[in-house]
Amino acid sequence: MGELVLAAKCTHVPTMLMSEKPGPIEGTRQHAIEGHYEIARRAKALGVDTVVILDTHWLVNAGYHVNSSPRFKGLFTSKEFPQFIQNLAYDYDGNPALGDLIAEKAQAKDVFTLSHQLKSLELEYGTLVPMLFMSREHKMKVVSVAAWCSVHSFDASRRLGEAIREAIEASDSKVLLIASGSLSHRIWPN
Repeated sequence: MGELVLAAKCTHVPTMLMSEKPGPIEGTRQHAIEGHYEIARRAKALGVDTVVILDTHWLVNAGYHVNSSPRFKGLFTSKEFPQFIQNLAYDYDGNPALGDLIAEKAQAKDVFTLSHQLKSLELEYGTLVPMLFMSREHKMKVVSVAAWCSVHSFDASRRLGEAIREAIEASDSKVLLIASGSLSHRIWPN
């Protein structure tokens, strides 16, 4: 039986990447980076093998979608902020069984949810930024869930959450659940 062993809300602000490079904001996001390291250390200590990330930058127009690919490998440039995130290499294993189970459990609750295993379906930066930092402390499989709430009702989101819990418990995975949000949607012009 699987288990949800840890949950966190974390930032995915692109300036975390810029904070690691020489320049005017070098070091300014170190506290956020350290927070991601700490989440990963706790996950490792608890035996987590998979992280499910609710990604607010995976924009969808209908239903919920789960990126359940067995492997995610590529080079990412943000379409929203190419000046901030460009040529970000990533390589993570996925957990297709858990992703498929999330969609199955959600559909049983009348929440339109599709699981996808498509090589061409890339991860978005709401998943990639947390994974970049957390993977430095602990290697985990990843399942990404589209969580752009402007098209989702609160009730459907609640039922999706129930489905995620039920899917985890029906799996053989120990899971970290991340709500990946920017924590502030003030976007500065620079």
